[in-house]
Amino acid sequence: MFGYISPVLSVLTEEQKQRYHAVYCGVCHALKARHGQTGRISLSNDMTFLALLLSSLYEPDDAVSSSRCAIHPVKAHTYLSSAMIDFAADMNALLFYFKCVDQRMDDRSVRGKAGEQLFRKKAASVQNLWPGQTSEVESALKALWAEEKADKPDPDKLCNLSGDMLGAVFVPFPSDQWSPVLRNVGTSLGRFIYWMDAWEDLDEDRKKRRFNPLVSYRDRPDYEEFCRDTLEMLIAEAADSFEFLPLERDLDLLRNVLYSGVWQRYTLKTEKMKRKADEHAERSL
Repeated sequence: MFGYISPVLSVLTEEQKQRYHAVYCGVCHALKARHGQTGRISLSNDMTFLALLLSSLYEPDDAVSSSRCAIHPVKAHTYLSSAMIDFAADMNALLFYFKCVDQRMDDRSVRGKAGEQLFRKKAASVQNLWPGQTSEVESALKALWAEEKADKPDPDKLCNLSGDMLGAVFVPFPSDQWSPVLRNVGTSLGRFIYWMDAWEDLDEDRKKRRFNPLVSYRDRPDYEEFCRDTLEMLIAEAADSFEFLPLERDLDLLRNVLYSGVWQRYTLKTEKMKRKADEHAERSL
């Protein structure tokens, strides 16, 4: 659920890097202010992207501050505060809670159980602030968990339910004219992330006998090509909706994430797979 929506920092300008870090740190400070010091452990690049996207669209007033923290104890760092950053922080805490629930359910993870207990009250606080988004997220995830336990889970249905979950958190104002487009961006990203996560974890899931929706496709002779084509289709749907939004500020930074950043873990794994294949071929000579 987390870890895929991040920028390729190496190609950003210094100004873009500073802007990204100011929003990232802003989400971190908002998590502390709204959910306590422990809320910061849920911080993700994914919701930083959401904060940037919503800030570009709705242009809220930003408050600029500077502070030291445990990660930056010597030099003060600049961070931003705004209504959209607060919303992204709340959605971050909510999704982290459900991620922990999922981990606990999947393999009785001690870390998942601890995170679930730690964030239960934080999730309840988010529910009071954003009942519509919370209800949609919970409903989609419960349906997803039920489908995973079915006799023959449907990968397409699972992918769509994951999309419904993320689509909900991309919509701070349901009655706003841009809400359908924002929802489409989030829904498509949610589908992409679900498929990417399943592709990345398949071998480990099979070893540990955990559920993975791609097991039924693994024996296809074109499995890797099939997965790549599916991922490209899903991220293209997100990009189409994204480009429809009237964005100006941080547009290049957002495009960096959406067109390149989301592929970073895929690239790392495929390069590792290629190295292993080359080493195996050399040993076979």
